[in-house]
Amino acid sequence: MSVTTALPSTQPRNSRSRVILASLVGTTIEFYDFYVYATAAVLVFPHLFFPSDNETTALLASFATFGAAMLARPVGAIFFGHLGDRLGRKTTLVASLLTMGIATFAIGLLPTHSQVGVWAAVLLLIMRLAQGFALGGEWSGAALVATENAPAGKRAWYGTFPQLGAPIGFIIANMLFYVINHLLADPSNPGQPSSAFLDWGWRIPFLFSAVMVIVGLWVRLKLVESHAFEQAKQSGGVKRMPIAEAFKFHWKGLILGTFAMLATYVLFYLMTSYTLTYGTRPTDAEVPGAGYTYNSFILMLVFGVVFFGIFTLVSGPLADRFGRRKTLLVVTGGIVLFGLLFVPMLGGGSTPMVMFFLALGFTLMGLTFGPMGAFLPEMFPTNVRYTGSAVAYNVSSILGAALAPIVAVWLWGLADGSPLLVGLYLSASGLITFVSLLLTKETKHVDIDA
Repeated sequence: MSVTTALPSTQPRNSRSRVILASLVGTTIEFYDFYVYATAAVLVFPHLFFPSDNETTALLASFATFGAAMLARPVGAIFFGHLGDRLGRKTTLVASLLTMGIATFAIGLLPTHSQVGVWAAVLLLIMRLAQGFALGGEWSGAALVATENAPAGKRAWYGTFPQLGAPIGFIIANMLFYVINHLLADPSNPGQPSSAFLDWGWRIPFLFSAVMVIVGLWVRLKLVESHAFEQAKQSGGVKRMPIAEAFKFHWKGLILGTFAMLATYVLFYLMTSYTLTYGTRPTDAEVPGAGYTYNSFILMLVFGVVFFGIFTLVSGPLADRFGRRKTLLVVTGGIVLFGLLFVPMLGGGSTPMVMFFLALGFTLMGLTFGPMGAFLPEMFPTNVRYTGSAVAYNVSSILGAALAPIVAVWLWGLADGSPLLVGLYLSASGLITFVSLLLTKETKHVDIDA
């Protein structure tokens, strides 16, 4: 892959507004679908799909299906990466969005354990695997649409728009759950989901995804293939087996890209899934938590996620000016230190301190997640860019996201309700990512058409 500081001779083939909308709308929908499941995994699924006399056992079973999707993501990365590097970005993005939308809508129609027994959990797992399979191809395609159509010197800035789908999807999904839970609340027990919510209310966010998918398809069908892919196609650079090419000639990028994402994933799922579980667990439970009601804590989370969105956008200009590697090294060092603050801040019991903890954690999340939209695609040439960035991004999801909720719940129980070990787990992940970033090269001046 060549490196150049010269301006590209070709102009982007898609307008700025079309690129931003296509990359942002699609990932917003995909992350919305993922967050809807994550919220239901805490609130609903332990009761309806994994009933148990032990709360922790039911929660672990629910998180196991949540994590199972991460195992499907590398498979989806290979499948959709192959399509994206062989047939083009547009077709592949439409296929991944349809797959995710159908799976999410179907979850809203599933029977529960009381109706079909263990088959309820099996069907839920199948739909969850389909979600993970689809997301395996979604992110890289959206990142490529953004970066391959970006003006010179603004690739990291454009690369933040697909990343911005994560906080926006989170806010839409959780506010919808909040409104439904509030409207269906049981006045005699406001801290727990009502019978109406557990009977049918939880299904609404899953069914609502169909509307969002239609909007996303309309935007993406208007895309034109990027100059980088068309140039590779016309020059005969398209490979018959992109995955084989990536592993044979770009294995180092696959490994370093995977571990460069590790801390991002661990932080991401600790700040969303674990904090929600810890925050809403009663203080007198077998493994105690902070004791907030769901409605109270979800508003605190949404407050934190606003910082996630703001600093995702802030990270783009920083990475364009100072470089992706240098920006990520500084932020990763901050994540290592942040892991040491779980006990005094999250476990301190003070609401202002918990809110500051959430704001700080999500700020770091935005600063580390934003540059990845450009950094990972820039590590690979055009003919394997979809496959390479997708595999690195999604294999990291197994090591980080799939394990993070389960490991966090286990460490939380091991420490008798203290978040100390969970914080140390984040710090250890940050150290691994820091070393990986030290071993990478700066990609700021990589020729995106090469």
